[in-house]
Amino acid sequence: MSLVNLTTAKVSIIIPTLNEAKNIPGAIASTQSSTNIEVIVVDGGSSDDTIAIAQSLGAKVISSSPGRAVQMNAGAVVASGEVLLFLHADTRLPVGFDAMIRTALQQPGIVAGAFNLQIDHPGLGLRLVELGVKWRSHLMQMPYGDQAIFLTQQVFQQINGFPELPIMEDFELIRRLKSTGSIVIINTPVMTSARRWVKKGIIQTTLLNQIIIIAYLFGVSPVRIHSWYRREKFKRI
Repeated sequence: MSLVNLTTAKVSIIIPTLNEAKNIPGAIASTQSSTNIEVIVVDGGSSDDTIAIAQSLGAKVISSSPGRAVQMNAGAVVASGEVLLFLHADTRLPVGFDAMIRTALQQPGIVAGAFNLQIDHPGLGLRLVELGVKWRSHLMQMPYGDQAIFLTQQVFQQINGFPELPIMEDFELIRRLKSTGSIVIINTPVMTSARRWVKKGIIQTTLLNQIIIIAYLFGVSPVRIHSWYRREKFKRI
């Protein structure tokens, strides 16, 4: 698939941000135990100290139009690594993630991968969410963006990057990747914030996520789905 030596490949970690001053220090800190990496923060117009904090911690910072897909694609354009890792600002990478990624991408037939998910909050409900994510990821090869998706720069370019949708960009990316090869899930988890489950409730958040997926698969416009997600009134498409 590629002549790149993945054993020593550089990993470009791309973090899209929008007012993530509280979270960005932890995200960047979780990358620091690694070797041969670069951290690229793509800011979508923060009004807080996100940019200043990221720069002070040694990350390369660029600006783009807001929108996670647009921001991640912009980060990929300036990335110098052979491997791309897309990290949400409220997610933390495990120690040794870089070696795990390089090893995973060397497996025959693997075109991309992600990590298991751990949620940074106690409670049985969120343990059940983690189990559901693990089942979906391993059996269906359908990880989502909060699981730190990774792939080679070559494969990313072949599939034309993230589709620039207002929502479901990670879902659609994985669907495209599955048509070209297999998705590997690393058993070691990333740690992600529980903020969206805490804010909306575990059951409500889980149900909303399933409704969004079903609506998308049935052809509902991502613009309309995004309005649901943001609890806006329905908009005429």
